[in-house]
Formats: sequence, structure tokens, C-alpha cells
Amino acid sequence: MRWATLYARSRQVPAAFAGLLLATAGVWFLARDSWSPTPVMLTLTAATALAAIALSGQDPDLDRTAALPWPVRRFAHLALIGVAAAGAVLAVQQLGATTVDMSIILRDAAGLLGLTGLAATVAGGQFGWTLPLVWAAITPFVPDDGTTTSHIVAWMVQPAATSAAAWTSVVLAVTGTAAYTVAGGRR
Repeated sequence: MRWATLYARSRQVPAAFAGLLLATAGVWFLARDSWSPTPVMLTLTAATALAAIALSGQDPDLDRTAALPWPVRRFAHLALIGVAAAGAVLAVQQLGATTVDMSIILRDAAGLLGLTGLAATVAGGQFGWTLPLVWAAITPFVPDDGTTTSHIVAWMVQPAATSAAAWTSVVLAVTGTAAYTVAGGRR
């Protein structure tokens, strides 16, 4: 268990978790009267982006000397970010008068997790926040014209029954998680 504590401290997990909780509470507080998929998207994006800072260590050479296999740690770390972000949103929304369907929250958390994994793999763990933030910044400006393209690009704010949004999330989650688990962050 000592290795888990050292790993968490070297990856700034306590600070990332505190940031995740503060971002979730802050966005919910500002949007509590108009809680909908858009504030949920913003909350999950902020929480995931803040937690993504913990995806890279201080010294890549030191990371390579670990006794336990890195793919297991990388997968667990990425999954923990998704579970913590989704769990925080699910918990905080219970404080308000309206809630967003759990399937939307889980879909968005999984897709954002995949984007985080892709960004960390391509640009390095310290940049794991970039793809989720860029996609979330574009989403509100996509016209809702009912086309498959708009459902794919704006997948985070689509209703729960939108299959294009669900498939986009699944593809992003599987691709990003697999890439980060196998390759890790760019050095």
C-alpha cells in the first residue's frame, strides 16, 4: 500500500481530486436552477480536465523503473478519474430540484475520459485536459439541425436516446482508454 500512496503523491492526485470536487461544486452552484445536459457537460469537462493533471509523473525515467506493470496503473488511474467525475456530478445534482438522466452523465464521463486518454497519449499527461476542453468549447456552437454529424459533434448535450451520441462516446472511450493504457503519456 505504500507504493499507492507514493504513486498518488507523485501524480498530484490529492490536488487533482480537490480541484475536481471544487469544480463540480462550483459549476453546480452557478447552474443549480437551470441544471441540464449543458451544465453537466461543463461540470464533467472541468472535473476531468482538472483531474487529468495527474496523468504524468515528475520523471519519466523514474516511472519506467516501477515494479508493477504500468498498463494496469494507467488504466486504473484513468478509470478512477472517470468514476470520480461521474460520481461527483451524480452526487451534487441530488442537491437540486432537477436532475439529468444518469445515462447522459455516464455517457459524457466515458467519452471525456477517452478524450483525456487520447490527449495524454498524443501530447503528454500534462496536456490531458486539452481535447476534452476543446470539444466542450465547440459543442455549444454546433447547430441542432438533427443531422448525424451534429449529433456526433455535439454528442455531450444530446438526449439519452441519441444513438450517434452514444456510439461517439463509446468509440472515444475505448480508443482513448486503450491508447493511454498501452502507450501511456507522451514523453
